[in-house]
Amino acid sequence: MAQVQRMSRLMIKTLRDDPADAETLNHKLLVRAGYVRRTAAGIWTWLPLGKKVLENITRVVREEMDAIGGQEVLLPALLPKESYDASGRYDEYGDLLFKLKDRKGAEYLLGPTHEEIFTQVVKDQITSYKDLPVILYQIQTKYRDEARPRAGVLRGREFQMKDSYSFDTTDEGLVEAYQLHRAAYIRIFERLGLDHRIVSAVSGAMGGSASEEFLAPAPAGEDTFVDCPACDYAANTEAVTFKATPVDGSAHGPVEELDTPDTPTIETLAAHLGVPAAETLKNLLVKVDGEIVAVGVPGDREVDLGKLGEHLAPAVVELVTAEDFEGRPDLVRGYVGPQGLEKVRYIADPRIAAGTAWITGANKPGTHAKNVVAGRDFEVDDYLDVVVVEEGDPCPACGAGLKLDRAIEIGHIFQLGRKFADAFQLDVLGQNGKPVRVTMGSYGIGVSRAVAALAEQTADEQGLCWPREIAPADVHVVAAGKALQTELALDVSQKLAAAGVRVMVDDRAGVSPGVKFTDAELIGIPKILVAGRRSAEGVLELKDRRTGEREELTVDEAITRLTTQG
Repeated sequence: MAQVQRMSRLMIKTLRDDPADAETLNHKLLVRAGYVRRTAAGIWTWLPLGKKVLENITRVVREEMDAIGGQEVLLPALLPKESYDASGRYDEYGDLLFKLKDRKGAEYLLGPTHEEIFTQVVKDQITSYKDLPVILYQIQTKYRDEARPRAGVLRGREFQMKDSYSFDTTDEGLVEAYQLHRAAYIRIFERLGLDHRIVSAVSGAMGGSASEEFLAPAPAGEDTFVDCPACDYAANTEAVTFKATPVDGSAHGPVEELDTPDTPTIETLAAHLGVPAAETLKNLLVKVDGEIVAVGVPGDREVDLGKLGEHLAPAVVELVTAEDFEGRPDLVRGYVGPQGLEKVRYIADPRIAAGTAWITGANKPGTHAKNVVAGRDFEVDDYLDVVVVEEGDPCPACGAGLKLDRAIEIGHIFQLGRKFADAFQLDVLGQNGKPVRVTMGSYGIGVSRAVAALAEQTADEQGLCWPREIAPADVHVVAAGKALQTELALDVSQKLAAAGVRVMVDDRAGVSPGVKFTDAELIGIPKILVAGRRSAEGVLELKDRRTGEREELTVDEAITRLTTQG
């Protein structure tokens, strides 16, 4: 028998107006409908209805993880600093970590993710290849000291996450575990009712090789991804590549200096010379672990600093300041060119291919140079895809113009390889009696993020509109007000619960029918059953929250309909 939730006893407070600080749909509606309450910046209390939604998502995740042979554990959230020192990620995470000391001065952190601890657990528990492969997972609270927590539960300092890890002795075994997780994630998000895309991604601080993100398209999303309308290519913008194609540069004349006073920017240079910005070469100076590096891109494009940082991780990338030019006569601010740079590593986007000619700085104040040819007048130390991807850029797979969309990251899977196994010397005894280094995969799902993503994707003008699988109830029974209507509503609620239907019944006294109907729309349970004007006849009105379709049914008909719905 399912439970009946009576709103007369439920701790719930709905709001008519949006919170003053709310910018995104999920933030507005989850607060207004009484699912969450803000405790502090980026820290949220999950109220009874919100906890039910969170637990329903957790249940789906747990069922699908168990189905692929995952074993659930629970690791501590308070972690020793030494584990993160061993992997090098204590410094990599930097200010994102919540750091603390105990009364004896020992240093700890609140776990942002648990690769290190899982690796240590397996090292302690498994010693032979006979005990592998194994998949371990947990559903737990994670912590990251976000500089600007925003968008409600979408980007918090404390959040719920499922993280799982596969351990195997062979690369083939890693690929198999990766594919098992990939298929499980597809099933999870389909069951949750999330519209999602699987896109190529970069591994970042996680390390490893193959990496894919599961993205839920939504205007509130912080990720931008590309879709190709002509083929099945999709990728996070940081993973989009552009192939360098050398051209014949023999026809270009010699380098010619141009008098270009007061043109320290691409805009002023292009206007002064009357040329498109695309014919100029932009050279951005950054510091990589303190060393000045030049990054070259076409003048009409911007450097994606996030993308550059991913390529150069774990090194720290930051922009140069005015002080960095002091004592460097070779670096003329606003007039830097790759030709003649001294002791400066030069990174270029693949569009700066060998043989291409550019107008760029001449390393002299008020002076630029034209016919500066890549491969002839300067050398590129490293080619990296570092430009901000734009709508219409060529698809790496087929060449058609790409489309840009916003999305929420709800899952990420990595083939980590042996990065963490190397850090902790995770070996098992192989078939030949010799040590074998274990290979790992890492797989995450943002459980609390999924709540926000579903709210963003499924809500309408009236409020939330949950898929049945994760809604806090299957049906919202509304007693329109009079004693007879309340009696009928409670009676049908008990009968539905006895048939296994999860019920929330609005039996609040002294609350007008209009407020009850508004709250039912706002709370977003898939079916609304109203005991209204025809209650004396034993007739109810059933409304589909998503479609708005209504029909009148007898009590028996309503019970049959609601117990047989898909």
